[in-house]
Amino acid sequence: MASGKLSPRQKMINLMYLVFIAMIAMQMSKEVLSAFGYMNEKLVENNTTTTLKNKAILDNLATKAGEQPEKYKDLYALAKQVDDLSKNFNDYLEEKKAFFIKEEKDPSNYEAMDKTSIVDEHFFTGDGFTKEGQEFLDNVNNYRIQIVKIIGEKHALSATIGKRFDTSDQETQSGKRPWLVNRYNGFPLISTVTNITSMQMDIKTTQSEIFGTLLGGQLESDVSMSNYKTILIPEKSAFFQGENFKGKIVLGRYDSSLKPEEVIVNGSRITKIEDGGAVLEFPAGAVGEREIKGKFVFMENGKPVEIPIASSYAVIPKPNSAVISADKMNVVYRGIANPMTISIPGIPDNLVNASASGLSKAGGIGKYNMTPGEGREVTIRVSGKLSDGQTVSSSQNFRIKDIPSPSGSVRKQIGVVQMPKTSLDNSTVGAELPDFDFDLSLSVSGFTIKVPGQSAVVVSGNRMDGAAKKAIERSKRGDVITIFDIKSSLVGNSSYKIKNASPVSIEIQ
Repeated sequence: MASGKLSPRQKMINLMYLVFIAMIAMQMSKEVLSAFGYMNEKLVENNTTTTLKNKAILDNLATKAGEQPEKYKDLYALAKQVDDLSKNFNDYLEEKKAFFIKEEKDPSNYEAMDKTSIVDEHFFTGDGFTKEGQEFLDNVNNYRIQIVKIIGEKHALSATIGKRFDTSDQETQSGKRPWLVNRYNGFPLISTVTNITSMQMDIKTTQSEIFGTLLGGQLESDVSMSNYKTILIPEKSAFFQGENFKGKIVLGRYDSSLKPEEVIVNGSRITKIEDGGAVLEFPAGAVGEREIKGKFVFMENGKPVEIPIASSYAVIPKPNSAVISADKMNVVYRGIANPMTISIPGIPDNLVNASASGLSKAGGIGKYNMTPGEGREVTIRVSGKLSDGQTVSSSQNFRIKDIPSPSGSVRKQIGVVQMPKTSLDNSTVGAELPDFDFDLSLSVSGFTIKVPGQSAVVVSGNRMDGAAKKAIERSKRGDVITIFDIKSSLVGNSSYKIKNASPVSIEIQ
């Protein structure tokens, strides 16, 4: 239309065509802008629904983790990491959308949201990115990298997530373009807002997919009665001869609403059911291990499901004295915490009282630590209260010994060690306690080395210094070098004085 010589009439006709085409394009742009707005509304609605769904799954998993930590604790911890990372990224994107539309008088007027400058000026400068643009790109990349790191690169979803949040350069008709440019440069404002909402939808979808694969079929399978286990809960850990056994048998995912069709224990039908557990009471029997066998019967999908009962309890004679034992030997060592077990059979740990100089309670039932002080002997006194109110008491003496003298070592070897003098130069001098009942660490602070025909060299620390290395260098094959006066201290208790270690000899090869 613009070639050759045109008459004024033809020029006017051509101009009218241009105006007409421009008007059509403008009308199409308004419709496209509205379409983007309506799409954004749908995405926001879907995001809200998916957020509620994901929260319900996470809350359910948290409950499961509290009820069955061995099975669900690690799964919940991983899901919580994904949720926290997703929430932070989603909130960041929400802040970006709010920033872009803050100047809009009516955010629902999508046809007015045709400006490109606010996004272009925020993300781009010249041929590069602004600080905010690079930050946006880094947030997308960080989310992708961290999510894949959490679930593992070999996870079935890793490739999908990597592609979903891929920010590598993109192929266009005019060649490769940076992802941020291809997605956000020169686009109308409503297009950018919708694009970001779509990315938020990708975040929600990623969460939902990961939660689903983490759980697998675990939550569904757990509701099946065939996965329950019976647990025997006796009234106390042991019973005296002649007593009645008292306790309960419950199911492991304890539920007070459970109503079994039938409970059989040791051939007898149990009719007393309280809080989902079958209440047991029968003669404890003779001294020794006694078995409890039977079954729970539940109806599931119209069919009976049997859960076997297989447990045991111990019947012991009525005690008249305490049982005290040192976990290592009938001796306690000065300078260290000696683990001990103190209990009275038939009496719960909370009703047993043990006392002695240096004795303290440790973690676990009946567990104590004895850290003796001065003297050669310590007495431990124990008392406990029986179920009938009677008190049982006893005592035991323990010898107190010092930690034995350690043996000097080179490269963890004691006695006579053969090695080249070049190896001795770089060796570490240590102190060992061979055949000692405790696994103790000793730190060497100094030693003396004597090379035949030379003066002894005093060394500080546990490695050869310059003077020692010179002396070793002048040694000959067959010489026996002696390391003695080895000073060491107990790691964790430097105030305790360890005797000097015995010498170690090195024959030069």
